[in-house]
Amino acid sequence: MSLRALYDVPAPAKLNLFLHVVGRRADGYHLLQSVFVLIDWCDTLHFELRHDGHLHRHDLGPALPEVDLALRAARLLQQRSGTTLGADISVLKRVPWGAGLGGGSSDAASVLLALNRLWGLGWSRAQLLELAPLLGADVPFFVGGRNAFVEGIGERLTPLQVPEQRFAVVKPPVALPTKDIFSSPLLAGAKTSATVTVFPADDALQTILQPGFGRNDLQAAAEDHAPEVAQVATWLRNRYGNSRMTGSGSAVFARIEKSDTIVVSPEATGLENDGSALISFPAGWVGKLCRSLEQHPLDSWAD
Repeated sequence: MSLRALYDVPAPAKLNLFLHVVGRRADGYHLLQSVFVLIDWCDTLHFELRHDGHLHRHDLGPALPEVDLALRAARLLQQRSGTTLGADISVLKRVPWGAGLGGGSSDAASVLLALNRLWGLGWSRAQLLELAPLLGADVPFFVGGRNAFVEGIGERLTPLQVPEQRFAVVKPPVALPTKDIFSSPLLAGAKTSATVTVFPADDALQTILQPGFGRNDLQAAAEDHAPEVAQVATWLRNRYGNSRMTGSGSAVFARIEKSDTIVVSPEATGLENDGSALISFPAGWVGKLCRSLEQHPLDSWAD
């Protein structure tokens, strides 16, 4: 029996546990090393089948650009597959944009995975991965479905088994333009390396998963562009003893040990998880207590 709709399709965000700039290609793209970890902060998408070939996106939360990555992904899959089917795509946006959390890229990946199923295309994961880099450097990671050591411009993925971790993730009101961060003069001298030569050897994995390993080479440029990023980093560090920016956006995270005692105040506003607040913080900041995911919720949707 063919599907008519898919509801409550998740699109999880990610964190960069570290991000090292290790070089630059002739075309200007920076070469990176990072560990990407999926977290349970998700957008939610709904899909309804259309037989007229039209693709329409409906915003259930904040208004998105007229043509965002979700719609671009749908159009690309429709074009490359040659299907005559279309879809109504409804997006409930929860993951903030400009945060470095990969929200738009995750939406695009979930669109590819969901429409492949809704349209009955039967494409393999390898086929979807051929489309993913055409949409954005982070999209292959979300289509791949597993936490990963990431190299190149984001297209070289080595899957990782990452033990469950807890994070406090906070974003100030400012959104960072990726182009400005990568073109900052503060990035010119940043060429560190994760120095992982044999991977994924157990000892290498244990090293790079330590909270103190590495850094985000983009953070100095981000804090220079937007001092609010430094304010959030300090706020988290004062409470949890650590903090680091994720990706090229303005969100900052802190690892929370399982043994940490977290005092929840019902009247406070701030980091939210399952509707309960952790601690108050300045107006305009948004945040969430998150857990890492072992794999993408849609991992079984492609072979």
